[in-house]
Amino acid sequence: MTERIDFTKSEQYTLSIRLSADGFSFSIYNPLGENSFCFDSYTVNASCSMTANIKEMLTSTEALKYPYKRINILVDSPRFTPVPFDLFEDEQIDTLFYHNFPKVNNEIVLCNVLGKSNVVILFAMDKHAHQLLTEHFPTARFFSTVSPLTEYFAQKSRLGNSKKLYAHVRKHLVEVYCYDKSKLLLINSFPCKQTADCIYYLLYIWQQLGYNQEKDELQLTGKFKDKEGLLTGLRKYLRQVFIINPKAEFNRSEISKIEDIPFDMQTLILCE
Repeated sequence: MTERIDFTKSEQYTLSIRLSADGFSFSIYNPLGENSFCFDSYTVNASCSMTANIKEMLTSTEALKYPYKRINILVDSPRFTPVPFDLFEDEQIDTLFYHNFPKVNNEIVLCNVLGKSNVVILFAMDKHAHQLLTEHFPTARFFSTVSPLTEYFAQKSRLGNSKKLYAHVRKHLVEVYCYDKSKLLLINSFPCKQTADCIYYLLYIWQQLGYNQEKDELQLTGKFKDKEGLLTGLRKYLRQVFIINPKAEFNRSEISKIEDIPFDMQTLILCE
């Protein structure tokens, strides 16, 4: 898909790379030009480390060898935790993070300060992978995949008078983002092997946070194994259940028309 990009103008573009155990992907975007967006995926070798896979991707992918105006690196990992901005101190990053997670060797803890949500997302990634990417892209900014979603849903939650629960359905888990207006109540992820697991966790969270079954909203996005089964199960108990359509959400932008692009990457590119 990179044939649509004029790489002689790469210094006008934004490069976003997404790293996940399921595979890597990247996008190149020029917000000022027409037909100047591409998205591609990169299959990882499961027998190799993340660092080895990143090194191979960087050396074998021509599009990643050009200079860019802005470089975003999205890290997809369940090892993240939110911290209220008022309680956050830079020197306490590791202490706060490892209060919630066991320590892992060769790991670096990073943070994203989210102004709209008034929260800081702490997240971890492989130290060697971080070093390799920093050497290759000295100006790169690192993000947890939950960070752009947290900011996007915070802004979206201001609409209307109801509380909102946003669920990002993934292959083996569901991420939940809960708000009262723009006030963040909860971010967490839960393993979901079956549709019934997803329904259970969403209804449990709904009950624990005291959401109203009649007026408060549950909005779903992501990749659905059984969309009809999920909707049917949830609508037995909740009146306001909706599916977020990225094409409508982002005014039918060129980016939203690509079905394979992850929703967290879309929100980062279009809303940053």
